[in-house]
Amino acid sequence: MKQLLILSGKGGTGKTTIASAFIKLNGAKAYADCDVDAPNLHLITKQISEPKKEDYYGLPKAEINTDLCIECDQCRQNCRFEAILKDEKYEVDYYACEGCGVCELVCPEGAVALKPAAAGELMLYASEGEVFSTAQLKMGSGNSGKLVTEVKKQMKTASKNAEFAIIDGSPGMGCPVIASLSGVDMVLVVAEPSISGISDMVRIINTAANFGVRIAVCINKYDTNTENSEKIESFCKEHRLSFLGRIPFDVDAVEAINNGRTIVDIDCTSGEAVKAVYDRTLKLLFEGGG
Repeated sequence: MKQLLILSGKGGTGKTTIASAFIKLNGAKAYADCDVDAPNLHLITKQISEPKKEDYYGLPKAEINTDLCIECDQCRQNCRFEAILKDEKYEVDYYACEGCGVCELVCPEGAVALKPAAAGELMLYASEGEVFSTAQLKMGSGNSGKLVTEVKKQMKTASKNAEFAIIDGSPGMGCPVIASLSGVDMVLVVAEPSISGISDMVRIINTAANFGVRIAVCINKYDTNTENSEKIESFCKEHRLSFLGRIPFDVDAVEAINNGRTIVDIDCTSGEAVKAVYDRTLKLLFEGGG
């Protein structure tokens, strides 16, 4: 299975807008939303089945058995995360607990135990040969990279016969992005022609290069700053990166997304530009052409 990952170094570049358009144009049979902190691809790609849901367990959390607790205060004194609270009784702050196990170790009465805790929820939409994998990380959980890995694994397992998969990655540069990059064949970086957009584009390109994957770039909302757009193209030329096209700012695109549609569902300038970027992307991915 060939895997195309769509990334941006920052939020708000239009990464998901382009990913949803690619999915529609391709009639993709396998795709995933790896932005587990704030998944939104499902809002645009209409699903015809109810998702299969499964809890994802990350780091365990401490629990205190108050019947066994002698209030020696060892757990609270030794918790570096200040997750042990004392009011009328000892209890654990769920969001502060990192599951390190020190409290369990120092408790002389065995009143503290680490228990499995759901860190998020995996969701799989599967119907008529189409598979969409996504997840939602619970607030306060810090296992987003591992959850992204599970999202990709779930997609591959459920779509063994699919030849091509489109993955909408996370914005930024954190663990979810690193996990998204693992095992993909090509990364399409959606750049924004702003100072911060160029800086983050360079960072994500440098990160992707460490994974040895093919890298290509397109510019979204290029006409909001043509000077910076030219800088992005020059950067790509200088570093021998495939530049696949410019997409204009388009108020019709905003309206389409707000109505839960992709930009290729309507007749608009951004949709036409995305179609050209899509064609070049698939040619590069499958044929190695520029």
